[in-house]
Amino acid sequence: MAKLAIAISGGPRPAEIVEILVRAEELGYESGWVAEGHGGDQFAVAAAAASKTERIKLGTAISSVFVRTPPTIAMAAATLDDISNGRFILGLGSSHKVQVEPEHGVTYSKPIARTRETVDFISRLISSGAAGIEGETITIENFDLWFNPVRNSVPIYLAGLFPKMVETVGEIADGIILTRSTLSTAANIRESLAKGAARVGRVPEGIAITSLLPTSISENRTAAFDAMRPGLAFYLGFFPRYNRLVSEHGFANEAANVAEAWKVGDFEEASRRVSDEMLDATGIVGTPADARAKIAAYRASGIDLPILSPFARGPKARETFDYVLDACAGA
Repeated sequence: MAKLAIAISGGPRPAEIVEILVRAEELGYESGWVAEGHGGDQFAVAAAAASKTERIKLGTAISSVFVRTPPTIAMAAATLDDISNGRFILGLGSSHKVQVEPEHGVTYSKPIARTRETVDFISRLISSGAAGIEGETITIENFDLWFNPVRNSVPIYLAGLFPKMVETVGEIADGIILTRSTLSTAANIRESLAKGAARVGRVPEGIAITSLLPTSISENRTAAFDAMRPGLAFYLGFFPRYNRLVSEHGFANEAANVAEAWKVGDFEEASRRVSDEMLDATGIVGTPADARAKIAAYRASGIDLPILSPFARGPKARETFDYVLDACAGA
């Protein structure tokens, strides 16, 4: 059976996110992913969902390796895996300097080294019950886990946008979490994924390829596209690495124009500069029929697990997620 997932990155209240994940299980979704940000603590939300579900896998997409310590992440992962009886996937990433430093007050430095050392520490702590590390970015004398995890390893997926991190995924992770993928992305990353895997004698075919896919669905195609513009404008204007990503998808001039308007505070103009072509190339947008066809196209392109990621804010956020879940169920 083809796999499909839902991701929640804010909008609904924490208790509503739990209800959305329960509904996703009822509709047959393979997994539900909770983002880190301003919408409630992702581990607490996932734990609440784990206690109310039986089959759906639950993951973080993503948890930053900078804003929590490795022991804290490891304890949360092992706890969630216990509560869910082995249904948890730990999604990690380096996040962004423009978020980590001003919002969390910690220094953002050497993201790949930090990611490697975090994964190493977490894996050893969960498998053996005790771990320490003296690395380039992390030094921990020793930490003991005072309970036996339900599994001796929790699957770890890493966010990856560019070749060096994709190679790192090939070396140390069970899966990759892409974002704003095009129908060429899965094919384009395979060389870097294989290069990393070859360094440690791994088979890259065993590494899951997933992607967060911005999603906007309506019976009115124009409304679906218009609802999606502010989200992409924000990503292009605020996050330099996402601007680079979309530029490398073939939209360099458009991405630069959006960022130009964003930087002077003209957010409405930034949204107007987001073209239909950019939206269609990097996500799932249109009618329910359009959405189901695009999901199939992403699978055919090599994305093992398409993860629907609606952008919804305000009082109707929950309604938006319910509509997307129903429109794509079974696709």
